[in-house]
Formats: sequence, C-alpha cells, structure tokens
Amino acid sequence: MQTKLVFWIALIAILISCNSQKKESPDGAEIPAPQAEEPKEKILFVVSNQHTYGTSEINAANHFAEIVLAYDEFQKAGYQIDFVSPEGGAIPIGYLNTSDPLEKQYLYDFEFMNLLKTTKNPNEIDPATYRAVYYGGGGAAMFGVPENQIIQNISMSIYEENGGVVSAICHGAAGLVNLKLKDGTYLYAGKKVNGFPDRFERMDAAYYQEFPFSIEQILTERGGNYSYSEEGWDNYFVVDDRLITGQDPTAAASVAQKVIEALNKTAL
Repeated sequence: MQTKLVFWIALIAILISCNSQKKESPDGAEIPAPQAEEPKEKILFVVSNQHTYGTSEINAANHFAEIVLAYDEFQKAGYQIDFVSPEGGAIPIGYLNTSDPLEKQYLYDFEFMNLLKTTKNPNEIDPATYRAVYYGGGGAAMFGVPENQIIQNISMSIYEENGGVVSAICHGAAGLVNLKLKDGTYLYAGKKVNGFPDRFERMDAAYYQEFPFSIEQILTERGGNYSYSEEGWDNYFVVDDRLITGQDPTAAASVAQKVIEALNKTAL
C-alpha cells in the first residue's frame, strides 16, 4: 500500500511539473516555457581597504562619487559589476555629497551598499569572466592596490587574454603604475594616460607625505604620454584604444561611457 502511495505522489509531482512548463494560450496553442536569462557581461571595480593615509592617523577613503557615477552608467548599459579589494570585505567610503540625487540614491540602496561591505578577495576572481576593469579613486587608492600582484595579474589577463578594457579615475590611476604587458613593457608606455595631477595635490601637506609616489611623475617616467587639464574639475579624460583614464570625479561617468563604447566595438 505504501509503495503505491509513493508511486502516485511521484506521478502527480511529474504531471504538475510538466503542466507548469507546457502552458496554453486562450486559443489552445502551447506557450513555451520561459527561457533562462542570459548571463550579463561583467566589469570588475578595483577598490581599496585602506582607512588611513599610510601609517598616519589621517583618514583615507574610496571616493563615493567616482564609484557610483561609473557604476550607474554600467548598470544602465546592462553590465554586472563585481568589486574586488586587496583584502576583500568592507571598504571605507568618503567624499560624500548627500545633496547629489544619484549619490543619495545609492547611499540608501541596500543591495549596492552591501556590495561595498562584501567586496571579493582577489583569489576569488576569475579574470576570464570580465570584459573590463575600472580602478576607483580616493586617497585610499594609493595604498594596497598598486602593489597587489594578484590584482595586477587579473587586470592584465582581462586586457591581454580577453581583449578587454583597463580604465581608471583620479587617484585610481595609481593602480596602473605597475601593470605590465607579457613582453615586460608597461601597459601605458607610449599611450595617452591621465590621473590626478600634481598641480592639484597639496604636496606640502601631511597626507601627501604619506603617498608612496606621485601618479603623474611615475606614469611619465615609465613612458606614459601623460596629460591633464590645468583648469581641473572639467570632465577631462583621455582614451587610447583600450586604456581609458579620467582626471577627477567630474570625468567618472564619461570614463564609464567610453569603456562601454570600446566594449561595443569588440566581442569576447
């Protein structure tokens, strides 16, 4: 008796499953089961865990606008975004402007803020699944990211193996300084490149004394065709094929838009 009962329960479950997949329209025609959504193409944001400028007690953070302005552009274009940091986990954010509607929107977006609390560890990243990398800025970007060999390898794999795009905004360009192609030359050597320039740094200030290097000087010394806007805060960015960089927060959305344009010209 028990065996028959189990048989009929199993049969009913199968019939229910079949009926849920084979629906009919009002005229009797079979409606195909919904197809699984195509996986979205992915972009990797590189951010920093650093809470202070070097070994000082001066607070450092990732620039919130430089993250959300680019994130919003990529989201609207249908890309999935993952965050990676040298240590994984939570990252500090700063430079907030709560009077800006977009920043305020994301600041109160639980799912988005959770991404910043649970960034991936570099060892969790499979470079083969990403189309582009975007280095966010803020003073924290000067520490932890530039010297991280695993993040360097991830970025260069996306660029060389995937034919992907490497991009950076403001102090995020610090993450570019050690990136090398397979032939040993620097990624940006002979290319147009940008980042936050010395002109707008307070080079005699305590925070700057903690910097491991000058972005402008090291990119120039290693062969980059470095340029910047002397006006500043005017949406200045440069594009050199699949290397796209911006000077300050005002260029974050434009950098993202140019990355999208570059990706639209290529396919994995």
